[in-house]
Amino acid sequence: MFTKIVAILALTGLALSISLDSNDVIKPTEYNVTMNAIAPLPRWLTEFTGLTAWPGPDPPYIPLNFIDFSKVPNYPRREMDKCPPTRDSCSFDCYKCVSYDDAYTCPKISQTFDDGPSAFTPNLLNNLNHKVTFFTLGMNVVRYPEVYRRAAREGHLMASHTWSHPFLPSLTNEKIVAQFEWSIWAMNATGHHLPKWYRPPYGAIDDRVRAIARMFGMQAVVWDHDLFDWGMETKPPIRTRQKVISDAHKFKAENKGGLVLEHDAYESTVNAAIEVSSIFGPDQLTVAQCVDGINYIKEY
Repeated sequence: MFTKIVAILALTGLALSISLDSNDVIKPTEYNVTMNAIAPLPRWLTEFTGLTAWPGPDPPYIPLNFIDFSKVPNYPRREMDKCPPTRDSCSFDCYKCVSYDDAYTCPKISQTFDDGPSAFTPNLLNNLNHKVTFFTLGMNVVRYPEVYRRAAREGHLMASHTWSHPFLPSLTNEKIVAQFEWSIWAMNATGHHLPKWYRPPYGAIDDRVRAIARMFGMQAVVWDHDLFDWGMETKPPIRTRQKVISDAHKFKAENKGGLVLEHDAYESTVNAAIEVSSIFGPDQLTVAQCVDGINYIKEY
């Protein structure tokens, strides 16, 4: 029972109130510390995980008592661009399949931004006159904690995009848990809330990933329309800013609403997003408002 309480409190960030016995704590160690985190690892998280710094791109799996792998469907792992032969696993990236609790559309336009926060996110915040949803990477949350806190403070909805942007269906169940738990811990330590919403990187999701995310109380969010703004950053670029802007005009003319996928990780995508925002106008909804849902599982 004690271990279960510790596991739950580690997610909520309240482990500081517990006196841990030395037998219940992994000895502190360094783990793949290759990232430039600004935010220190909180003491409660060190006590629970044994780490002394935020992990690198491949975070360690920390067992949690409320995760029950026996309830996870046994669909095979797959690599990117390798689709299952049938729709049985309800893959969005392969078959655009959505499950009963996925958020996949909106009655009004809803701009959503992946992969931040970044050094360019403040410029986006300076130019927004409506609330948006940010799907943040845990590694970037602890790199840019003040940017994250500013976005949350200004009323934008903060959601998870995993810890380091892997292709989730290729991972083991344990590695999927690690991607979610470290993302949640970063958001909780920085913004003092537990995320309700997450977007799978690349839209890569199936019922195995969904089952694990539901154990954290989270729901998946996909999209109606991808502006492919990230194509401005490929080498060579496969998308121009003019094409992104014309695509936004076309979508606005043909649709009353929808979840629009954009990115705030690059200067080019942020500059385009500012113009797109003026095209779509301020009458927008966050993801939670789109489905009449809650913003966070809990706020502290």
